[in-house]
Amino acid sequence: MISLFPRDTYKGRENGLRKDLAEKVAALKPGFLRFPGGCLVNTGSHEAYDEKSGWQRQRSYQWKDTTGPVETRATNANFWGYNQSYGLGYYEYFQFAEDVGAMPLPVVPALVTGCGQNKATDDPALLKRHIQDTLDLIEFANGPVTSEWGRKRAGMGHPEPFGLTHLGVGNEENLPEEFFARFKQFRAAVEAKHPDITVVSNSGPDDSGTTFDKAWQLNRDNKVAMVDEHYYNSPQWFLENNKRYDSYDRKGPKVFLGEYASHGNKFSNALAEAAFMTGLERNADLVKLASYAPLLANEDYVQWKPDMIWFDNDQSWGSANYETQKLFMTNVGDEVVPSTASATPSQDSGPITGAVGLSTWATSAAYDDVEVTSADGRPLLSDDFSAGDGQWTRAAGTGSWAVRDGAYVQSDEAAENTLVTAGDKGWQNYDLHVKATKKSGKEGFMVAFGVKDTGNHYWWNLGGWNNTQSAVEKTVGGAKQTMVQDTTKIETGRTYDLRVEVRGRQVTLFLDGEKWGSFTDDKQAEPFRQVVTRDKGTGDLIVKVVNAQPATARTKIGLGDAASVAPTARVTTLAAAPDAENTKDATPVKPVTSTFQGVGKSFSYDFPGNSVTFLRIRTR
Repeated sequence: MISLFPRDTYKGRENGLRKDLAEKVAALKPGFLRFPGGCLVNTGSHEAYDEKSGWQRQRSYQWKDTTGPVETRATNANFWGYNQSYGLGYYEYFQFAEDVGAMPLPVVPALVTGCGQNKATDDPALLKRHIQDTLDLIEFANGPVTSEWGRKRAGMGHPEPFGLTHLGVGNEENLPEEFFARFKQFRAAVEAKHPDITVVSNSGPDDSGTTFDKAWQLNRDNKVAMVDEHYYNSPQWFLENNKRYDSYDRKGPKVFLGEYASHGNKFSNALAEAAFMTGLERNADLVKLASYAPLLANEDYVQWKPDMIWFDNDQSWGSANYETQKLFMTNVGDEVVPSTASATPSQDSGPITGAVGLSTWATSAAYDDVEVTSADGRPLLSDDFSAGDGQWTRAAGTGSWAVRDGAYVQSDEAAENTLVTAGDKGWQNYDLHVKATKKSGKEGFMVAFGVKDTGNHYWWNLGGWNNTQSAVEKTVGGAKQTMVQDTTKIETGRTYDLRVEVRGRQVTLFLDGEKWGSFTDDKQAEPFRQVVTRDKGTGDLIVKVVNAQPATARTKIGLGDAASVAPTARVTTLAAAPDAENTKDATPVKPVTSTFQGVGKSFSYDFPGNSVTFLRIRTR
């Protein structure tokens, strides 16, 4: 075997990590390290890499494959489309977590595939083997050198235990009943032998919806200790959901926010995430762990965006999101100090307005009998396509649209987001009615409303995610968020009658005359957010303020019952244009440190527009 791992590794570890990447992670001062990641864990076959399985290479990540001499480790063709030699394996992950002072948090497969595959493996013997592998993993991490797996750990160079305390089972499973039946068996086996280990469950791949609600019900009913939530949403969603965890039941499971990010690496994304993070810190009694994801991306081979740290063969750079995460992670504090903000600005959106649209994704579909009427019954649009498609604009510029057999057909199965639009961007309070038929392909169809342009609209995505679920998605600035969701699947060749009612900011959807779902999009985006924590070691009050609006916010700060304070505060500020983005050639988003004179029990401070500001105030 020829290894292309660098010789000059972080802390000189044999078969270790590239130094510049590891140093950027270490600079975050992470509290924990979740590994090996998300969709690596629970996709593909759960069989072993052996003759019995036909040397199956498309497998879930199985930790025993990744230990021992590098040249003897199994290989894998993973979910993300590249090969893994497992040169970076579980021993290296544990060692790296120790090197950066982070708690290790490994995740094992639950034998229910996620990430769109949605299949439960029904093989009791295989399940038993994976449960035993999990027990062996704990022994590998914590067992004495006299135990089988503790001895193997020592043989790899680490006789001392790694101090494992938390273990995740599964990742984003979309089949909550099937997942939980298996999770309970993992948890029972671990708790019987290792009652000090926290076994972490999850709530599926989204922030809400049928799967999310069912998963949380199962977790609560079974008194799970901690639940892993994942979501990727628009910056608007993060600005609107600062109070997400305020209403969670404090007597229920704790939250591990294992993956979250807004869609993009611009400073506007980082600002929205920072505003949301003030809510995470305010709810630190409930949200025990949180991690931006994904962590790393090779500029020349990208599977997912956004990412925190980017690199090529020669150098690496932190995104705007990285700088924001670093500011929060290196100024956490030890306790939350109750604080409130008054007279903060909000963004009142008014009624949903916009044209209508039709689209497909990797699917051929036909549409007919489009009718749009105002709430008072006035016709706004009527098209049976007998006169062609002259009322429609090919907004996305993709796909192959044509009128065939009296219907409007998109026939290119490879095309993604083929949006065509009709009507007026000023329309509000209307009903959209259309008949839709899937002809062939992977998914279903999309009916759009509230359309401003290709980057700002709503659409009812029926049969999405490889025809595993359906949802209404809201897109703002090209970034999506889910408004309502269920498990509806679309049949090929069947004509569906679809109706969308838009009233103010309330939307009701009907499928074949039956109510499918509804939502009210009335959450207000509040661009000014704050949280205060205390550093017990220094006595510092850490005032953290996010001003995600263009205007400077002149703010009066009252410290209330705080002890006497020093007149000078240390200030760290991130400020940049909303569309600023760090690259390997430029770093427009970077921290600036300064001092502020004039701190007292009550004082004023000007928070710049589009900024994240931390004031460390010394108490005496």
